[in-house]
Formats: sequence, C-alpha cells, structure tokens
Amino acid sequence: MTKIESAASPAMTGGLMLALLGAIAFSGKAIIVKLAYRHGVDAVTLIMLRMVMALPFFVLLVWWSSRQAHARANPISLRDAGSVLALGFIGYYFSSYLDFLGLQYISASLERLILYLNPTMVLLMGWVFYRRRITRWRALAMAISYSGVVLVFGHEVSLGGQDAVLGSSLVLASALCYAIYLIMSGQLVQRIGAMRLVGLASSVASVCCWLQFWWLRPMSAMWVPQEVLWLSLVNATLCTVVPLVLVMMAIERIGAALTSQAGMIGPMATIVLGVWLLDEPFNAWTGMGTLLVLGGIYMVSKLGDR
Repeated sequence: MTKIESAASPAMTGGLMLALLGAIAFSGKAIIVKLAYRHGVDAVTLIMLRMVMALPFFVLLVWWSSRQAHARANPISLRDAGSVLALGFIGYYFSSYLDFLGLQYISASLERLILYLNPTMVLLMGWVFYRRRITRWRALAMAISYSGVVLVFGHEVSLGGQDAVLGSSLVLASALCYAIYLIMSGQLVQRIGAMRLVGLASSVASVCCWLQFWWLRPMSAMWVPQEVLWLSLVNATLCTVVPLVLVMMAIERIGAALTSQAGMIGPMATIVLGVWLLDEPFNAWTGMGTLLVLGGIYMVSKLGDR
C-alpha cells in the first residue's frame, strides 16, 4: 500500500461511517410521518411543522459555518446563491414534499426502498453530465444491492392495492429530485463548505414549506394534537438536522455517488423500525432482499473505487 493509499483509507472509512449513520437517522423520518398520519394531520401541515421546527438549527448552522476560515476565504457569489436556492427548493423542499405525499398511500418500508433507487440515478447522471466513470466493483455492488431492492419492491407492490401506484410514483419522483440535489451539492460543497450549504439550503426549504402552508391552509390548521407536535420535533431534529449534517460531511469526504451507495443501509433500518413501531410485515422476501442489499454495502465499504 502506498503512502497516498494509506492516508486515503481513514478518510474513506470515516466518510462511509458518516454516510451510514446519516442514512439510519434519515430512515426514522418515514416512521415518524406514518405515526403522525394516524392523528389525522395532512402532508402540507406535517412538512411545515417539521421544517419550521428545524429552522432555528439551520440558522445557527449558517451562523457558525460562516465564521470558519474556509467561509471567510470563499464568499458566496451570485451564482452560488442561485445554486443554493435551487438546492433548497429541489432537494430539501420539493423532494421531501413528494415523499410526504407518497407516504399517505404506501408503507414506510416500500417508501424507503424506492428512495434508495437514487444511487443508480446519481451514478448515471454523473456519467452523462460529468463523465465520471463507474468502476466495475461499484457496478457489481449496485447490481447485488438493487437485486435485493427489486425483490422486496416487487413483492410489496403486488400486495399494495390501487394506492401503491400513486404512492410509488410520488416517492419515485422524490428520489429523482434528491438525486439531482446530490449531483448539484457534490459540485457546490467544495466551494462554499458542507455545513454552510446545509444551513442555507435547508433554510430556503423551511421558508418554502411555510409559504406553501400559508397559501393552501388556514392558520387554524396549525392547531394539531400534542402527539403530532412531539413527533414533528423528533422528525425535525434527529431525523432531519442531524442526518443532513452527516450526509453533507460524507459527500465532502467521499463524493456524492459513494455516499448515496453507502446510504442503501437505510431500507434495512426502516424495515426494522416499521416492524417494531408500525406492525408492518417482515417475510422471506424482505429478508432475502435485505441480505442482498447488505452484501452490496459490504462490497462498497471493502473494495471502494477498485
């Protein structure tokens, strides 16, 4: 092993760990949303509560990151500001809203499996727009992981009824939006920094969610059951702020494509939480698919870019 490879290994391992922890934290979001829907709240209100509660953390993050040496040496240009607005709208607002809508019609497990199709989208977009090569080991890892995703996905759809098509379509559109966000953030994060980008883009999304609520709902819709407020607070902190920071740090270290691949552990976390908290079924199809996805993640972590 060369000195360069030796130095790169800890950074790769650390980046993968950040990506995995961020994916697990993100996976709790679907569970929280499904629990909140039991209290009669709708998607517009629920996403507004989540993002407004998270907004103070995002503002604090912007303030803190702007004081760092990298931020002072790299002021945000007009072009960067436009990119941040686009990221906030596409990746943190519109993608999340489509996801919340889809969760009204399908299970948390199915939602998470569909969302994790976006690593394929990221790799393909990277190849088409930036000519980034897809290594044979990443391709093999993707094939193994996605054979598991397809296995579980096909079984769930066959049992989902008429709502499965609508819900799956909404979540698939959400995954596409998030893949676009990952590609855009992978380029921008090197210039303005991961933490500052997270804070700014998420603040934009919070404002979008509030404006959407103000436009579509009366102010009386803010009066929701106390359980919904507590669930929204958990969603805003442990399932939104914390994983966003972790994922952006991972992108800064190992890139968008590998971060997205490592994040495929998310479906397993969602399945476990869904069985435990939502009484969603766990069967042989789910078990086999989970093993295949884990096998692909293991290959990514051990073989990297080879």
